[in-house]
Amino acid sequence: MLRYLTAGESHGRGLSIIIEGLPAGVPLAEEDINNWLARRQGGYGRGGRMAIEQDRAQILAGVRGGLTLGSPISLFIANRDWENWQEIMAPGPAARAERVVTRPRPGHADLPGGLKYHQTDLRNILERASARETAARVAAGAVAAALLQELAINLAFHVVRIGPVAVPGPVAWEAACRSLESPVYCADGETGRAMVAAIEEARRQGDTLGGTVEVQVRGVPAGLGSHVQWDRRLDGRLAQALMSIPAIKGVEIGAGFGLAALPGSQAHDAIAYREGQGFYHSANRAGGLEGGMTNGETLVIRAAMKPIPTLMHPLPSVDFLTKKPAVASVERSDVCAVPAAAVVAAAAVALVLAGAVLEQFGGDYLPVLKERLEDYRRYLQNPHEGQL
Repeated sequence: MLRYLTAGESHGRGLSIIIEGLPAGVPLAEEDINNWLARRQGGYGRGGRMAIEQDRAQILAGVRGGLTLGSPISLFIANRDWENWQEIMAPGPAARAERVVTRPRPGHADLPGGLKYHQTDLRNILERASARETAARVAAGAVAAALLQELAINLAFHVVRIGPVAVPGPVAWEAACRSLESPVYCADGETGRAMVAAIEEARRQGDTLGGTVEVQVRGVPAGLGSHVQWDRRLDGRLAQALMSIPAIKGVEIGAGFGLAALPGSQAHDAIAYREGQGFYHSANRAGGLEGGMTNGETLVIRAAMKPIPTLMHPLPSVDFLTKKPAVASVERSDVCAVPAAAVVAAAAVALVLAGAVLEQFGGDYLPVLKERLEDYRRYLQNPHEGQL
């Protein structure tokens, strides 16, 4: 199994990541991870924190000579802002009780977390609940993506919507692969410019914007996941991974919610067969997943992100200690982090898919895993040959 854990607070010393289950022999360099981290920090609409941080991952364990060892991989991303917070966020008893937060922000983890963990300073909640943690997830996803790339499974991501502005129709794979050319990671140039204008208007109003991101994956063989138990269904695992990203409030696969408005005759993808290619579908409304398993088509999955809850004109709230009416606290934040969410979503998808591949084909050494997957792909091109 491929699994990972992260640790660290937004203004702590840094973020730690441990990844277990990657086979030996996977090429991996710090720059591979740092390219992903740079994409997460980019995108129009980011705030002051991104001007401070320049995320760089250090590989502390599990890699030698540019290749994974099969042992746990340990990564660390330092927080440059720690210099300004080390006395407040110190782990010892001498930590200074400054910048205390008692006015919970609507839409954030402040209130439920403070109640659950019996806190009097909500900073003890928001520091870990902060989307800063997603830098660690992106680093882990970059490692998973390095494995997938070796297996000819490739990811693309792009922004479908920011606030009221949306791409007018489906986005082809080639266009999605070029999304990083846009300041908002939008595959359509005209729509991207309108998104930038919407972000600027929200900035002038002291408001924030959410949106929708899409991840596409090519080269995924049919049969990953399973229908036999609820927790082995790959669509469920992908949805959970995306829903766990801060501010994500909805996930759809393929045509998703749009299928609910169609009759069955228009909702499903007809099946065909071609010698040397195997089974395929006439369309991809299912988004590459049927019955909890991949069906060989391009995986298409979208996630909807709500607007960031930290507002320059904060909403009404109640002081956590005095119980008196107050306005919500204000932390340094972004106007729009939807482009960054696209990168985080791609990392989350990479982690789930890499885990599914390893579960199905096993192998503690990359060449062994490759051989098993290639044998399976040959089977898919002409299934049951000689068996009938």
